[in-house]
Amino acid sequence: MELRQLEYFVTVAEECHFTRAAKRLRVAQSGLSASIRSLERELGASLFLRNTRQVELTAAGRAFLTEARRALSATDAAREAVSAVQGLLRGSLAIGSLQCLHVVDLPKVLARFLAEHPGLDIQLRHGGSAELIEQVRGGQLDLAFVARPERCPDLTVTPLAEEPLVLACPLGHPFTSEARLDLAKADGERFVDFVPGWGSRELADGVLAAAGVERRVALEVTDVHSLLDLVASGLGIALVPQSFSVKTDEVAFLGLDGAVPPWATAGVSAGKTSAAAAAFLRAVAEAKSGRAKHSLAL
Repeated sequence: MELRQLEYFVTVAEECHFTRAAKRLRVAQSGLSASIRSLERELGASLFLRNTRQVELTAAGRAFLTEARRALSATDAAREAVSAVQGLLRGSLAIGSLQCLHVVDLPKVLARFLAEHPGLDIQLRHGGSAELIEQVRGGQLDLAFVARPERCPDLTVTPLAEEPLVLACPLGHPFTSEARLDLAKADGERFVDFVPGWGSRELADGVLAAAGVERRVALEVTDVHSLLDLVASGLGIALVPQSFSVKTDEVAFLGLDGAVPPWATAGVSAGKTSAAAAAFLRAVAEAKSGRAKHSLAL
């Protein structure tokens, strides 16, 4: 029994007609008929009731159709598995990321992944969450690590981690005398923040609005270190993820009172994730798990 015979049989069963099936398969009708007769001889059963107008499945044919489709589906899955491996060997992977992905050491994961798949062409670009998500939608990126979107039904969203928001203040700011801060007290303060469209900016906007804070963003930046330098210089305060606190000792970071939504990150990929993107997501998950275990051990 050959796969070609199974394909021929399924097509005739779907078309209920040898001539139409032959046209669909782009083969000679005589060859198609001969292949079906050979299959019936091998099985020892008639698969079709034939007449001049159409053909119908016999009881044996109906039973065989289910298994024939299953066999063809398994064959397609096997081909896709081989294609996936080949894609990792000589494909491409375009990745977008926020600047500070604290949950995992992205450069180390990239280096290890490229060492395992040296034939893979990898590209990396930084940007804001909204911009990166649109680039995934448009096909410019295979995968992006962004602020976790609330609704993205057309994309695959893989949650990564959550962490608290904190208030970054200059050393010596009056707020630093408090162990934790009620955000309502920040009303009227001058703020430093990222440009609109960045995930942390959108989160900060929502959190401060919910706290009744009417803020003025005096200075907008596009990188973390500039934001923290501006805060350290006394040019404003900023609402940032807690992980930013490891980047400088020239800024005070205050915990917040109340139920403040966390900063959440996620991997975002197209609806049908490529083999390379799926493999890299697994590598990130493994690295994140290893880091978590190391932290617990310490």
